[in-house]
Amino acid sequence: MASPPQPPIAGIADFLADPVKSADFPQTILRFRNDRAAASVGFDGLSDEDWLAHFGRFTPLPANLPQPLALRYHGHQFRTYNPDIGDGRGFTFAQLKDDKGRWLDLGTKGSGTTPYSRFGDGRLTLKGGVREILATEMLEALGVNTSKTFSLIETGEDLHRGDEPSPTRSSVLVRLSHGHIRIGSFQRLAMLDRPEELARLATYVLEHLYGEAPGDEPAVRLLDQVVRRTARLAASYMAAGFVHGVLNSDNINVTGESFDYGPWRFTPFWDPDFTAAYFDHHGLYSYGRQPQAIHWDVVQLAIALSKIAPIEALAPVLDAFPEIYEGAYAGAMLARLGVRPRGAEEDLALVQAIEQGLATRTVGIDRFFFDYSGGRRRPGPYDATYAEHFSGVEAALARYDGARMTDHPYWSDALPCSMHIEEVEAIWTAIDSQDDWAPLHNKVAAIRRMGEAHAWPN
Repeated sequence: MASPPQPPIAGIADFLADPVKSADFPQTILRFRNDRAAASVGFDGLSDEDWLAHFGRFTPLPANLPQPLALRYHGHQFRTYNPDIGDGRGFTFAQLKDDKGRWLDLGTKGSGTTPYSRFGDGRLTLKGGVREILATEMLEALGVNTSKTFSLIETGEDLHRGDEPSPTRSSVLVRLSHGHIRIGSFQRLAMLDRPEELARLATYVLEHLYGEAPGDEPAVRLLDQVVRRTARLAASYMAAGFVHGVLNSDNINVTGESFDYGPWRFTPFWDPDFTAAYFDHHGLYSYGRQPQAIHWDVVQLAIALSKIAPIEALAPVLDAFPEIYEGAYAGAMLARLGVRPRGAEEDLALVQAIEQGLATRTVGIDRFFFDYSGGRRRPGPYDATYAEHFSGVEAALARYDGARMTDHPYWSDALPCSMHIEEVEAIWTAIDSQDDWAPLHNKVAAIRRMGEAHAWPN
């Protein structure tokens, strides 16, 4: 078991978090352990008994946080500022260094009530935990910078929810994440007019999450990093066909890592208006509006940082978001396609041709990228569709070189590996009605196989 140095979050916990205790669950039944993620922090050899003790009963890890920390933050939720939020059903349990030397957090979901629970029970449905496994595994396989679902343990309680059949089974989830500092963490300190703590938090992020010296303008350097990282995140969502569902400012991690999956979905077709959350009545966080939504959240960070830096220095950094996004978007689309870039103008033209073809909704997003992997279309059932609607793509691709080996057996499958709502529901139904976990574990294996075939760079 790893024995890391003193977790750096302890140095800012006085203004960032509150010490809390985990709920005492009736049961701890191990349902999922991510040994691949655990290996990166030295926990892959942990026995199931010790795993349950640490990630179900939350016995402190050696030389780590003596007590979990519930983080304090504010945030804009559907563009309305809310000062009454924070970690209401989760906490930061530990910090560990991974095999790349980065500080990572072990954070929870469903671990019990905290000072920020308001009227919630602090719990997580088992279905919610299963959905988070599927989201994180699929996004990782598609090259999105995402938190990893580290552990899922069933806890033996009956939960009642207004938006799904109840009573339903309960769970506690642990995620491995590159920090849990949100844009809302900075908004809270700005709203409370605490410039010294804002500066301390900016320095913490630069030093311990980015590995940078704060320098003379820590707020400007921080904003520059967040702009670049979140623009890449937005681009990767679009290339993956993913809709997060709730891109509030308290759900945007300043490391640019995607996390906290509630009503997420993958859109089957190229549909800018496709939404994931039933309560997103105006499509604020629809598929096509995600880059705008994330940019808006980063604007809120800039407003908060203006407490400790002149807006004249922050504005040019913020204004770079659209251009950075455009380049990142083209890069993400070409990376999923598996071809080498040829230059900004030519790459943009290829991406526009892909969008035009997909916008006809005659072929799904996953099917298109599967059929054209490596830049050359393989014969199949959609040949006539491609000939009619994707002639511009084929003409553009003739000038591109493949950047991916296509000899992996995955590329000979009849169908691409996808993750649409019908399959999510079928996997959950098997668990709920028959306690059959095989469909989930089989799907995770299939997703990881797809990720290997894509051969994303580390």
